[in-house]
Amino acid sequence: MSYLSISFTHKNTDLQTREKIAFSNESSVETFLKTIQSDNSIDEVVLLSTCNRVEIMTTTTNIKQSKEKIFQILAKYSGLDYENLLERADIYDNSGAIHHLFSVASALDSLVVGETQIVGQLKDAFRLALSKGYCGKEISKAMNYAFKCAANVRNETTLGTGSVSVASTAVVKAKDIIQNTNGVKALVIGAGEMSELTMKHLNKAGFDIILTSRDIKKAKMLVETFDFDVQVEPYENLEKLLNEIPVMITATSAPYPIIKESMVKNCSFNRYWFDIAVPRDIEEIDSPNLKIYAVDDLQDIVNSNMTLRAEQAKKAYMIVLKESEEFFKWLKSLEVEPVVKHLYVKGDDVIQKKLQNAIKKGFIKSEDEENIKKLCQTVLNEFLHEPTTRLKKISKDVECDLVLGTVQSVFGLEDKSNTLKCDHAIKFNN
Repeated sequence: MSYLSISFTHKNTDLQTREKIAFSNESSVETFLKTIQSDNSIDEVVLLSTCNRVEIMTTTTNIKQSKEKIFQILAKYSGLDYENLLERADIYDNSGAIHHLFSVASALDSLVVGETQIVGQLKDAFRLALSKGYCGKEISKAMNYAFKCAANVRNETTLGTGSVSVASTAVVKAKDIIQNTNGVKALVIGAGEMSELTMKHLNKAGFDIILTSRDIKKAKMLVETFDFDVQVEPYENLEKLLNEIPVMITATSAPYPIIKESMVKNCSFNRYWFDIAVPRDIEEIDSPNLKIYAVDDLQDIVNSNMTLRAEQAKKAYMIVLKESEEFFKWLKSLEVEPVVKHLYVKGDDVIQKKLQNAIKKGFIKSEDEENIKKLCQTVLNEFLHEPTTRLKKISKDVECDLVLGTVQSVFGLEDKSNTLKCDHAIKFNN
């Protein structure tokens, strides 16, 4: 079994391409996972799709075949050229795939390094795949360790503090432009997690917030959770609001643009719109006094953010490297433990069988069975102590698989797979 990871991010793919390979709803994610897993070389798969990345992680018995299959399916889904996708993607296998996963979970590969949303998005992607049967114990092992790594990075560095999300970066940009935000209205479109975060940052920045959403009930329920004022407007008023309010941030999950050029009127005041959705919520619009920022246009703030966080990021990468190495050591130890256990179980079976034969033939008395059994087990434990100690040490070496296979073959041991329950998988069962 090998780990294989295929990654499209802001680093290797432009926004137009990311829009075409984005998965905007759970149904499209499930369809993709089902199609991927239908290939006989792919055992488990998880798909993460956010505004800045599409990550496909699998376990596979044939890396070359699985890679080709994934790109074929992705090309068909997106309508993009197979070779173009292959050229753009970052592809990792085994230790590289695990290191990349840990970096993603720890927000070191994000547009805004240290952003706090990615680990939650990764957990949701994992839970969905696990609950639907598209991934199991092997990816669970990797995810469990990735979340542990992310927690260590969060606890041992200061990367999770300050302006650390696309939403907060958009608000920082808006405040830099407006400067004096007192009495300035900001329109937020959408009532999801990103919009919630956006409104919290807008409030801290001093804007007067107006919220609109297709789901007006959800919008009103969201506003009730805040300890600051937010005005909720019907979605039917969207066009009017767009032409009256100077700042707008949109973050819906719509699969197509919801703001079209026909909705935009010329205004005498400057307007600044921030589209932090992928696919984009705003179509190409050319209008006087209107400046539109997409996620990739926030790079100047991101670069400043990265300069300030460089030392902490270096520390975080060391944690990721250490955790990646520990993960593979742990995997090897998982392979050794069942073999050691089976050695002792097989020895106990032999002791029990021989004792019963000896009693049956009158070689020993039945009342002496327990004492003799304890003596035999003491001998077995002493005999196997050194071999099992050596096996556990071998788990750290590259020849571990060969040695374990030889031991299993020589002693006729069954190869029983171990299972692992990941704490991060329980949410769907509640």
